Amino acid sequence: MPFTEQYLTVQDLTDQNRAPLTKVAFVCALSLSWLLPLALLCTAQDTGTNKESDTLFVESGSIRLGVDRKMGASITWLSWPGHKSNAINIADPGRLIQQSYYAGRSLDRTSEGQSKAWSPWTWNPIQGGGVGSWARVQSMEQIDPQSLFAETVPKLWDMPNEEATALMRQWTKIESELPNTVVVRCEFLSQRKVGDRWGPAVSRHQEVPACYFIRSLSQAKSYLGKGAWRDESHPPGPPWGKASPPLKAMACFNAQGQGVAIYSPTSTESWNFGPHGKGSSSDPSAGPCMHVAPLDKISLDTRSTYRYRYWLTVGDAETIAATLDKLISKYADEKAELLDPK
Repeated sequence: MPFTEQYLTVQDLTDQNRAPLTKVAFVCALSLSWLLPLALLCTAQDTGTNKESDTLFVESGSIRLGVDRKMGASITWLSWPGHKSNAINIADPGRLIQQSYYAGRSLDRTSEGQSKAWSPWTWNPIQGGGVGSWARVQSMEQIDPQSLFAETVPKLWDMPNEEATALMRQWTKIESELPNTVVVRCEFLSQRKVGDRWGPAVSRHQEVPACYFIRSLSQAKSYLGKGAWRDESHPPGPPWGKASPPLKAMACFNAQGQGVAIYSPTSTESWNFGPHGKGSSSDPSAGPCMHVAPLDKISLDTRSTYRYRYWLTVGDAETIAATLDKLISKYADEKAELLDPK
């Protein structure tokens, strides 16, 4: 996108008509001196090998998923026999598949270095990192060939390099008896000081999770059950489109009929979705992408703990539908968990 392009009229996730669309526009606020090293960092990531444990994988023969230490232990690789290259957009710290949360009031902190493109902004810890910087991973380990664990100190999105007073934990594993499916368990621990500048709990939308795929996976469909799908369309954003998948499952397919579905049974709101940019690029480091974000709406306090699970399943429409039917029959009643200290 043009370096001068900014999206400052995006649909609100914070109920104040100025909210977290996605982080795709952050590059517009950066100078060329920021862009070159960031681009080199993005394209230098390990995209297919377990080099020096920077990227760890779970794989079954029907799916391969990787998390990257240099990218906050976010999910940065997804492939399967029908789509052997990476399906995840990794162009900046706000893309990927990752945890992302919003809390407290919106603040103008530009005098402290806050990005002008993201001001005023809420307390917004991001697993991948903040504007122009990647988050710090405290622990990342391969539990067994089909499961991983990671703990990340996230960054606040609106600042160039500010760690959030929070922890994100993530357990990733192949779903039992469904070799084309991965289940991801997320845990968020807020560690803010009581009475800090962001103030008390405010009801806000949460992305559960935030997903960014390559632009060629641009055919969005909501799953209706028993093999039936509903097409969802929206012009390139942000602002993003809204969809209400009745079974809390959406998929993104390419022109060859291969795709990835997100099943998020704990989502309670309409989902954000839509393409960004033009064309049908399959380059994971390109600007254009496809976005999907199931949403929950909760109030995160200074010491809240929030837990939820979601599933990623891959293949053609028939394979994904059969898998989703099994997941829905087993997990449709699952709820997120929000704990606040007394």
